[in-house]
Amino acid sequence: MAFILGSGSPRRLDLLAQLGVQPDAVRPPDIDETPLKAELPRPYCARIAREKVQTVQADTGDVVLCADTTVALGRRILGKPADAGEAAEFLHALSGRRHRVITAVAVRRGDRVWERDVVSQVRLKRLSDTEINAYLATGDWQGKAGAYAIQGPAGAFIPWISGSFTGIVGLPLSETAALLQAAQYPLYREAS
Repeated sequence: MAFILGSGSPRRLDLLAQLGVQPDAVRPPDIDETPLKAELPRPYCARIAREKVQTVQADTGDVVLCADTTVALGRRILGKPADAGEAAEFLHALSGRRHRVITAVAVRRGDRVWERDVVSQVRLKRLSDTEINAYLATGDWQGKAGAYAIQGPAGAFIPWISGSFTGIVGLPLSETAALLQAAQYPLYREAS
């Protein structure tokens, strides 16, 4: 049984290593992640993770894991910003407010798919233009939902969270471990 990670995220690779899981292959799926008309953030995130896991090529006995992380400000989905201007817009919108970070995880083995999503609350402090511009100059916002990553320089902007820290990073470990165990994939293989 091979384990295939359907994600190019180095953060997800690091988080899986905490479970003693090393992918046999990394195959990021290429799907259209455009939200459907009037689609709400949580169903959107679950749909994207499900579509990703169905797209990844694998043999019948292989285990495939895919995830999607979405930042939601009310009903608005803040995906990965296209450029620094959109990143600035996202950060201004999040400044001084609470928002949700949703990570959906899907695991497939053969025809079976196991899914979970985790919703965490995050509050960004009120950001000055100087802080936003300095952060944008780091480039850390690139490829990050909502234009920030809690484990990077933007961690200094986050005084409060409620929920799963690893879910906010991009892979909730407790739920991921349970999904892999449901698919009968052994954890902590390197430890044994």
